[in-house]
Amino acid sequence: MKSRNGAIPCLILLLLALTLSGCCGLTDLTSRTTQGAPKVTPTVEAAPLERSEQEQAQPTLPPPEPVIITFSEEERLLVELYERVNPSVVNIVVATRVKGLGGSESPDEFVQQGEGSGFVYDTQGHIITNNHVVANADQVRVTFFNDVSVLAQVVGTDPDSDLAVIKVDLPETELRPLKLGDSDALKVGQRVVAIGNPFGLEGTMTTGIVSALGRLLPAGSATVSGGRYSIPDVIQTDAAINPGNSGGPLLNLQGEVVGVTSAIESPVRGFAGVGLAIPANIVKKVVPALIQKGYYEHPWLGISAVNLSPALAKAMGLPESQRGVVVAMVTPGSPAEKAKLRPSERTVRVEGQELPADGDIIVGIDNQTVKKFDDLISYLTRRTEVGQKVTLKILREGKTISVEVTLAARPKES
Repeated sequence: MKSRNGAIPCLILLLLALTLSGCCGLTDLTSRTTQGAPKVTPTVEAAPLERSEQEQAQPTLPPPEPVIITFSEEERLLVELYERVNPSVVNIVVATRVKGLGGSESPDEFVQQGEGSGFVYDTQGHIITNNHVVANADQVRVTFFNDVSVLAQVVGTDPDSDLAVIKVDLPETELRPLKLGDSDALKVGQRVVAIGNPFGLEGTMTTGIVSALGRLLPAGSATVSGGRYSIPDVIQTDAAINPGNSGGPLLNLQGEVVGVTSAIESPVRGFAGVGLAIPANIVKKVVPALIQKGYYEHPWLGISAVNLSPALAKAMGLPESQRGVVVAMVTPGSPAEKAKLRPSERTVRVEGQELPADGDIIVGIDNQTVKKFDDLISYLTRRTEVGQKVTLKILREGKTISVEVTLAARPKES
């Protein structure tokens, strides 16, 4: 029993010694391993930057180039022209008087008849427009670019030039007259500008060119023979002109009025590429008379005539190169009759038409050559006055003679 009991304590002591020895050996091994390895510096992770700090940390880029909108010289010119001229252009609305709808005791009412355009002529309140804009109107209202709206009085009208003058009562400081230019200086291809109120759209500007000169436009009144008088030297333009533009200015790039827009040639109601304007040089003659007297007297010769074409000249036994105006009819009591101009007494059929075959042929007036009827009308309209004497150069029975004629006032349409 003693030996068994003594062996047990010895075994426990041996196990304890081995345990302690193993622990010490583990400790030494760990120590040696740590000392022999390369030294590693601990990594410390930085805290994330705020967004503003990140943006500051980005490389600085140069600012983008500013976008600069530049105008061409013509664009700048048109902008300045519009800003200068538009305050002088007005919208015109006309109305007719009708009986009150409530019976005989009700006051008369005004019903809008139409509208057009116009422009300031002087600081006395005179405004130029077309005759057909204000014809038969009982009330005329004018609205300016700044919405000032006033009633206007019709001062004078002229159907045979399609011009009219109306007047508003406003201070001189609110009126900006436009300058009339020289329409004789116009050339085909020259840039022009129209400002007006097409379809009631106030302050509309369109541009184009002078597409033709010397057009004839039928006038408002009829001749004694039943035909129509003509307005000569009319300007044709491809600047867009529509209903409501009538009476507005046609301008050159200097802002001068070279014409008064009057009509369009179109198979439809809208613009189709051909607009017509009364030349400024006719305006210069007619408007002062309308302001002073309310009407204008057109010089009158008193003939109906046709152009001498090559075919007609050949039929009359003349050289085909001969040009002029063949007198077809002389109005009784006219200056032409008093000067004993001879009308045609027979006709010939030329290219399907019956044309005068004899009678006087006008080939000149006051040393100005007359090749066609337009030349004669233009000279009478622009260069003569009622009561003035003119000398006609005439071919009569193969001889060239001179005939003096004293012009009278064109008869008014009854």
